[in-house]
Amino acid sequence: MDAAQNLPVAVIGAGPVGLAAAAHLLERGLEPLILEAGTTAGAAIDQWRHIRLFSPWRFNLDAAAVRLLKSAGWEAPRPTALPYGGELVDNYLAPLAGLPEIASRLQTGARVVAVTRAGMDKTHTRNRDTAPFTVRVEHANGETRDHTVAAVIDASGTWSRRNPLGTSGLPAIGENTAADRISAPLPDVTGRDRAAFAGRRVLVVGAGHSAANTLTSLADLTREEPETRILWAVRGASAAKVYGGGDADGLPARGQLGGRVRRLVEAGKIELHTGFGISSLKSLDSHVTVEAADGRTLEADVVVPCTGFRPDLDILREIRLELDPAVEAPRELGPLIDPEFHSCGTVPPHGARLLAHPDKDFYIVGMKSYGRAPTFLLATGYEQVRSVVAALAGDREAADTVQLELPETGVCSTDAGSSCDIPSPATAAGPDAGCCSAPEPVLVGFPTGLSHGRSGGN
Repeated sequence: MDAAQNLPVAVIGAGPVGLAAAAHLLERGLEPLILEAGTTAGAAIDQWRHIRLFSPWRFNLDAAAVRLLKSAGWEAPRPTALPYGGELVDNYLAPLAGLPEIASRLQTGARVVAVTRAGMDKTHTRNRDTAPFTVRVEHANGETRDHTVAAVIDASGTWSRRNPLGTSGLPAIGENTAADRISAPLPDVTGRDRAAFAGRRVLVVGAGHSAANTLTSLADLTREEPETRILWAVRGASAAKVYGGGDADGLPARGQLGGRVRRLVEAGKIELHTGFGISSLKSLDSHVTVEAADGRTLEADVVVPCTGFRPDLDILREIRLELDPAVEAPRELGPLIDPEFHSCGTVPPHGARLLAHPDKDFYIVGMKSYGRAPTFLLATGYEQVRSVVAALAGDREAADTVQLELPETGVCSTDAGSSCDIPSPATAAGPDAGCCSAPEPVLVGFPTGLSHGRSGGN
């Protein structure tokens, strides 16, 4: 950054990791330019504000962000409490974004559509490392503007790019035309989105946390709306992975969630269809017909996709990236997080060196840095940005000293569609659940009894 030290550092995304990056930049005397596509900080989390996390407050806060907040008189939440997504936004991200140091550098309604080196495309090499970056932004007022910056930290996450319902990484035939019958992931079925689900046939697709959350919420809805019918389709031959360890689970809330889903299936409240790999959707006037590869069909009024997420790499087409061919994480990081072999607890500490790309001073951090792997923890993201900012500041010793102790117990569902911090339903555990007293970061995921994060049935 020596050649462009008077320019700001672009931070794409104002979620927990993006705002943490901004806090670390400020501590290092560097100028952040925070670009958030949503109307507020934490806009993606706000979409699942009705959901409670498994991990307690103390593992969802970044140290630099907390120091900045406390200097303004902020009172930290009780460290052992399990926050709702809404509380994470209202009690942490919103106050952080509202601080003058952050607010003056935050642009909301600012969607990044491209990142490149100023004056050169991907093919140009000469003087590339010393050229600043150009970040093209579409603003909510219709204006498109280019920002010149010294470095880029992409913390834009993966929430906006869900995996398709089809079985081969492609949309099922007819999926795009049936879009009006497909809900958003993690809908608030008993609250904000109730009207779309009450008294209807709902097909939940997937075998991870998002599916379990939606299934239990739908079961709650049926108490008041008994005409609501719950269908559940998974690709694997069994839903045992979702059920988890029950009472023997190391995380009580997680065990309760899996156990409740099992009981609902056994009681006939949820109609489970295993081995159901979706090949096509046919949208009709009154409903959608979903067909499996083996010819079986299900009819539903609305489909909830709990199939995971993938990074949006289109905005980075002019950046020289090195990505793992399997999970689309940075090449050096990919083998360390591949869910075929790793769970949240077996991912080693990593920072700027493993996150680096051929384009100097460009980094992807947070959930997006994990590509298609769902084994991400907020605590991991906070350590990532601490290291990255140290590297940008020229403190290589601090950048290379990465420390993050994660337990090796538990694994994450590869169909979770989000990070290991993905929320659990409020009914799964109270704010004082016993898992909060564990000395290590609390993981979210369904134990499979495997040494890796993916079961053969996915």
